[in-house]
Amino acid sequence: MVARCVSLLLVLFTVTAGAAQSQSPDKKPLRVGVAGLVHGHVGWILRAMQRPDIEVVGIAEPNRELAQRYAEQYGFSMNLVYDDLATMLDQTKPEAVTAFNAIYDHLATVEACAPRRVHVMVEKPLAVSLAHARRMEKLAQENNIHLLTNYETTWYGSNHAVQALVQAKALGELRKIVVHDGHSGPKEIGVNPEFLEWLTDPKLNGGGALTDFGCYGANLITWLMRGQRPTSVTAVTQQIKPEVYPRVDDEATIILTYPHAQGIIQASWNWPVGRKDMEVYGTTGYAHALNATDLRVRRTSAKEETTQQAEARPAPYDDPFTYLKAVVRGTVTVAPTDLSALENNLTVMEILDAAQRSAQTGQRVMLE
Repeated sequence: MVARCVSLLLVLFTVTAGAAQSQSPDKKPLRVGVAGLVHGHVGWILRAMQRPDIEVVGIAEPNRELAQRYAEQYGFSMNLVYDDLATMLDQTKPEAVTAFNAIYDHLATVEACAPRRVHVMVEKPLAVSLAHARRMEKLAQENNIHLLTNYETTWYGSNHAVQALVQAKALGELRKIVVHDGHSGPKEIGVNPEFLEWLTDPKLNGGGALTDFGCYGANLITWLMRGQRPTSVTAVTQQIKPEVYPRVDDEATIILTYPHAQGIIQASWNWPVGRKDMEVYGTTGYAHALNATDLRVRRTSAKEETTQQAEARPAPYDDPFTYLKAVVRGTVTVAPTDLSALENNLTVMEILDAAQRSAQTGQRVMLE
């Protein structure tokens, strides 16, 4: 009889423990809301709707025609779509929101989410202006939410392989970082009209190529410099195709100076092919991240450079939504120097703001 009772208790304990494990916060899918569908990168989250670790509970998009188009393409119900963000938040109670709206609307997204204690990940860059960014920072801090910025290049194994070389001093002391980001232009590559409309609007995007692609370089250089702010920013912008982009720049070069190093950001809507690559030069070697996976390295002690393939990023550092879930659930702590971190991206906004002012005045802008 005693043995039978013990057996029953063991069964009950096992069932209870299994049920508790299945309800563990890190096992449940992350409840995600989507703010806007007008960003060309929105397919990233819409494809993630098929994953077991992400549950998209609501989409805020007033353009019903656009929402219907995506619903048919990705197979989601229009019942998920709400006309405004506040209603979506109150009706669906997401844990986090991913913003795929115009950059100008990032502030309004945080204004809606922060008081409701909903975490936010915006698509790059953080904000349309430094003033917006600082307001967003204040809201995030006051309401104790995570405010992350997503870049495609954050998940490149090659960039992290280069950063590991820098951290290990395998290239010596950093002296120059050159980041190239661009393509032949948003109209030329055929982005959808909803994306093109705001991407070429100086109010809604904050600029043209300088904002769209300059933010990548500012983000990566700030990361490699361990959060250090540049001492000065100098920028030159051009409208090489004013007939195509009459209101914004389509070519930008930004130079960042540090006490012992220099950063160069080349952002373009005029290149014959798309590219996102980075060159890092130290006192004893250099590394070139060619794409998401490949890099070339040469040290002064070597006769030739070597081509290497970077290891794939381990979960949860391999994908924006896996990472977002880990941050929200508390299994990952965001360091201020991290690529997605608010602190890093406030520095990015300082750089972009100074670059805009430098391009307008033709003068170097010193950062205090």
